[in-house]
Amino acid sequence: MNDGMRTTFTSSIALSIQLLAASTGVALIAPALTAQTPTEQSASVRKAFVADKTLSTAAHNVTITSQDGMVTLKGRVKSEAEKKAIEDRATEIAGAGKVTSELMVAP
Repeated sequence: MNDGMRTTFTSSIALSIQLLAASTGVALIAPALTAQTPTEQSASVRKAFVADKTLSTAAHNVTITSQDGMVTLKGRVKSEAEKKAIEDRATEIAGAGKVTSELMVAP
């Protein structure tokens, strides 16, 4: 197995474990998945949001962009608690200091 395949496989395993934990309500702090492309990173964050059934439809529709390892979140959410949950989940995946939140709370 070459290094690229190993990295992709390892990232897939980490994401699977994180999604399983999220679906059962267990919080896991995983190392940042730095080997991902911007598309893969955005998709990882999106999957984590969609897997969290406690989030509103508005939260599931947040715009997620990724460039140079940085993730930007844009959109409206229902509450400050939901905003924080989304920001925390994105930080778990992208890494500390790599998430910019432009989320707004709109009742």
